[in-house]
Amino acid sequence: MTEPFTIYKLSIIAFIGFIQACSSTCPVMECWFVQEKPGRGGGLTGATTQEKSLLHIRTDAQSEAAEAQRAPADISPSRVYVITDPSATLCHPSLNPPRGSIKKPQCEINPFLPQPSSIKWVASLTESALSPLYLQADWFSASFQNLDKHLGVSTISRAPTGSKEHDLILSITSKTMSAKSRLGEPVTLDCSFWVDPSTPLSASGFAVEWRYQTRGDGRLVLAYDGKTDRLADSQERGVSLDFQALHERGNASLVIEEAKVRHAGTYICTVYLPYLLAQVAMELEIVEPPSLSIHPSPLPLAAPGQTVQVQCEASGFAPLPLELSWEFKGADGKSRPLGSGSMSGHRQAWDGTYSQSSRLELDTSKMDLGRGGEVTCVAVHAGGTRRASVTLNAIGFSSPSIEDSMAMVGVALVLYGLIKFVSWTFTGSGSNKADEPDKKEK
Repeated sequence: MTEPFTIYKLSIIAFIGFIQACSSTCPVMECWFVQEKPGRGGGLTGATTQEKSLLHIRTDAQSEAAEAQRAPADISPSRVYVITDPSATLCHPSLNPPRGSIKKPQCEINPFLPQPSSIKWVASLTESALSPLYLQADWFSASFQNLDKHLGVSTISRAPTGSKEHDLILSITSKTMSAKSRLGEPVTLDCSFWVDPSTPLSASGFAVEWRYQTRGDGRLVLAYDGKTDRLADSQERGVSLDFQALHERGNASLVIEEAKVRHAGTYICTVYLPYLLAQVAMELEIVEPPSLSIHPSPLPLAAPGQTVQVQCEASGFAPLPLELSWEFKGADGKSRPLGSGSMSGHRQAWDGTYSQSSRLELDTSKMDLGRGGEVTCVAVHAGGTRRASVTLNAIGFSSPSIEDSMAMVGVALVLYGLIKFVSWTFTGSGSNKADEPDKKEK
């Protein structure tokens, strides 16, 4: 009885250990430590240097499990850091791939210099000077991105001067690093932040800023001073924040009421604390498939030696490019490509969408169209493939089909039988009349 009971206890202990190991999801992350070399004078900035580093993530400052792990041989011990993250933001499963994985999350850590901001919707955070003793430490900013590049995290951490143990002070997260939307749909660009409640900076308020950038052009979308509860003036319309969720849960997500082509680009969400800031940049792509129309419809009858022109118009699509091609499906059900035809240049409408057309010439003297069929315009676009078809009726082009030949043979046989029947009828009638005079003579 003792042996089974012992095995039972060992099994329970092993199972508990397995559960604890699985629940310990905070990663050990390889990261690039990037910093600028000192300038060579004249205010010029030198090139950057990067070194491999290792970040041990934990949620409890008393935990020593992460610290006990050894660094790989190619990482200097001076670049091994322990980051305490009570919010467990960095313990997201997508930032912790299975051990031995070749692909790993992107990670970069940089030295950070706390400083006040002169931006008007941020300046109120540093009106009353804070004790410089808290700022006299080693500060670092770090950015993380998971493998599928949908989750992004940016952090600010603090460490006592010369220490390798960092405390996370501010983190900002987005789950829409790469977002897509169709025209007219509402869009939510995710952005949330967490502030360590134990830091003296948390009592001085915060500010949130959204900016838009594309092709070197940028504009302010929305800015909010959380300390004074005031929105900054902006020319952008149709965007909003949930201010209750912002103050209660740190939800700074931007809501675009109706997506338009002009909304496509890069959006930067920045969260300010006194002397600190963290930001994430995300891409919004507006993808609208084309609407297709074929002219003329229906097509005129095609006779031998005639050329039939058909045009396909693709309109209301975004972004570029678009591929147009033609297909022909005969009466036998077989399809064959007809090429791209004669393409026009793209034209942009007032709403930012594009249109483009293709013209196809069907030369009946050069093409085997049989008895006609279906002409199809195919548009291949990032928003999906679209097709539009029109029927082509052709006359006098080809020899009879097998079905027609069989029908003709059947008709011929019927006619032949009918002729034979009539012939036999008349022949029989004529012979009877010839016999009657012979009987009378006798």
